[in-house]
Amino acid sequence: MTLTRDSVELLAPAGKWDAFTAAINAGADAVYLGGKHFNMRVHKDDFNLTDEELKNAVTFAHDNGAKLYITLNNLISSEEIPPLKDYLSFLNKIQPDALIVQDLSVIQLIHQLGLNIPIHGSVMMNVNNIPAVKFLQKFGVKRIVLGRELSLNDVALIKEKTGIEVEYFIHGDMCIAISGQCNHSGVTFGQSGSRGRCFKPCRWEWKFIDESTGEIIDDTSHKTALNDMCMLRNIPDMIQAGISSFKIEGRMRPPEFIARITAAYRKVIDEYIADPTGFTIDENFWKDFYEKRVRNFTTTFAFQPPTKKDIGLDGTREPRFFSAGVVETAFDDDEVKKIFDDETPIKKFDGKPNLNVRVSTLDAAKSAVENGADSIYIGGEVFRPNTPFTLKDFKDAVNFAHSHGKKIILNTPRVTRDKVLNELRGLIERLDDVNFDGVIVSNLGTLNLMKNFNLPIHADISFNLFNEVAAEFLKSQGVVQATASIEMSFAQVKSVVEKSTLPIEIIVHGSIESMISENNFIKLYHPNYDDFATPELLDKHFAMEDSAGEVHPLRVDQFGYNHIYFAKDLCLLPYLEKFFGAAALRIDAQDYSPEVVALTTKIYRAAIDGKNFEKDFDELKKISPRRFGCGVYRFRQSKNSI
Repeated sequence: MTLTRDSVELLAPAGKWDAFTAAINAGADAVYLGGKHFNMRVHKDDFNLTDEELKNAVTFAHDNGAKLYITLNNLISSEEIPPLKDYLSFLNKIQPDALIVQDLSVIQLIHQLGLNIPIHGSVMMNVNNIPAVKFLQKFGVKRIVLGRELSLNDVALIKEKTGIEVEYFIHGDMCIAISGQCNHSGVTFGQSGSRGRCFKPCRWEWKFIDESTGEIIDDTSHKTALNDMCMLRNIPDMIQAGISSFKIEGRMRPPEFIARITAAYRKVIDEYIADPTGFTIDENFWKDFYEKRVRNFTTTFAFQPPTKKDIGLDGTREPRFFSAGVVETAFDDDEVKKIFDDETPIKKFDGKPNLNVRVSTLDAAKSAVENGADSIYIGGEVFRPNTPFTLKDFKDAVNFAHSHGKKIILNTPRVTRDKVLNELRGLIERLDDVNFDGVIVSNLGTLNLMKNFNLPIHADISFNLFNEVAAEFLKSQGVVQATASIEMSFAQVKSVVEKSTLPIEIIVHGSIESMISENNFIKLYHPNYDDFATPELLDKHFAMEDSAGEVHPLRVDQFGYNHIYFAKDLCLLPYLEKFFGAAALRIDAQDYSPEVVALTTKIYRAAIDGKNFEKDFDELKKISPRRFGCGVYRFRQSKNSI
């Protein structure tokens, strides 16, 4: 195929009108920007365009032979749905070239309202497998912004197997967490990164410590501060991988920065297209470009996993720190008590909610069954040194639960590449004589796969369910129960549960991940780690200690993903009656021993049944691996974009 200027799109960001025009004048084929609400950059009131400016931007872009994509890419809360409908109707009138979306409610509303706007899937949708792409294609999604954790080989394969347009980040600020899998800002500050208000805890200073002894393994540095993506030297690799659109990050950047970066990529792209075999990068041009960098550069996972050199450890090139480590609020904090005192209970289902428990081992599953759980989630990620469930374990767990009149739900991993999906398919087929009572899925790819099997499908927290319209979408796809986002305040959870036609489960206790990362922090920061000589170090429990002295446990699953936890475990026991209107309450006990699982389950069973649990709760405080916190429930609202 002969390359032309139309072979690849250079996509530039803009946060203000002058940055928008600067991007087009510098050679951008397309620009993405947001309105005053409903997008992932709403920290500053003077950024983003008014409705009138959006209308004019569409005209200006088209008059200059460029395209305009509007970002509608944050999570939408229940109270934002009515103004969202009005905004969508307005966007349909001005006809941008596409909307970049994250929340499933937006896809649902576009179809319900009969709107004619192309849809692009945001990187925050965490699309990293072929079935997820095929699922979204059924709903008219024309392009996917693939995860920054995917290599160019992964990207090329997805493109080849689906034919979808692929957008890929080529320059700018990168997250250390897997896209859509970071709850730290939303829970700690009530300002969700998935809602455009990230306080960037990944830029904090951390110590890497032995969790059990507190010994400092690697001293204070900015251990999760990934450098800026820069693919300027790798344009040929990007084009040959079949990427349709090269995306520059930086909607909060000034016009001079955007113009410089856009012009640089325009130059290199055009030079390669004009003469692919004779192309070499101008080293003097590169030197000038490199010397004007903000952070240092990395190619993240495009070719190989990042190393320490890809992380801005000393923080000297960090342009701004949005926050620092804070002490997490205790579960019995006076302000938390006041919030719950002011709230009325959820009113949805009569009777008792189901008590569900997620565990990591067969013994823990049995403990949950024996102490009153209604359903137990088994499988999915298991944290070392525990080992994944075997075929025999699954059969034994199902038989044990059923003999006690309880249900077993097959848990699936939160992050699933195509290899893992193939393994899941094989597992279900090999266990066709095992009567699972359902399966809980964490992404659209797993949902799409599981629709091929005769199992009730539950949706887990990775769907980031924030409103009843997204719940309606999931219900239309065969989901029988969904889990509320852990970034919603009680009032927002209450609104979703009461408005949803889909039964909603709420996590009320347990160890909760603040972020999931594909980076191997033990490999990065333990001086004695070696893939061949000391792989057993992955079985030890380390932690990240922030500048406030809070210790965040680090766990490694069987797939190599690193899970960083909040310092305090969620505990909503004192306020449990407020949640009784939900369909189900859940204990996330993946990081608990069978003893802790047993006592925790027993206590919540007693609370639901109206029995006394005080003595057992005092004992649980002693044996729990961590202190108890209240998560996002210290806030009356997860801050909206309007």
